[in-house]
Amino acid sequence: MIRAKEYFTQEQQNIIVAAVKQAESRTHGQIRVFIEDECEGDPLDRAAFIFQHLEIHKTEHRHAVLFYLALYHRKFAILGDAGINAMVAPDFWDDIKFEMLRHFKAHDFTTGLAKGIRMAGHALKTYFPHEKGDDKIMPDEIVFGE
Repeated sequence: MIRAKEYFTQEQQNIIVAAVKQAESRTHGQIRVFIEDECEGDPLDRAAFIFQHLEIHKTEHRHAVLFYLALYHRKFAILGDAGINAMVAPDFWDDIKFEMLRHFKAHDFTTGLAKGIRMAGHALKTYFPHEKGDDKIMPDEIVFGE
């Protein structure tokens, strides 16, 4: 079995990271991507654990978003923090998940992630626009689980 880190070529990783950078360039919100091989349980529970572990919840306005993917179990979740969740419509994350799933079903995880990141970035820009002096809090790189 190819590990998740080897599944994505460097070019595919660059596309995902570029989507994060582009989305974050227009907001002071933060986006993280975590990809691992397997998720035995509920992906939303696993995403919540990763959210805490990576300290994504430590943004001042609680406006960070985590995109979680368990590649081989074909599970994923999007977890927005309290600040962004208070601003978006109740079905907002479901709309993004539906769009991502269209690409995932075609085994195009790169496009699915990039599209979802751009959609989340648009909402972050709307509710938490970039302000002069905003500092980058979190790295843009994909985190691969072991």
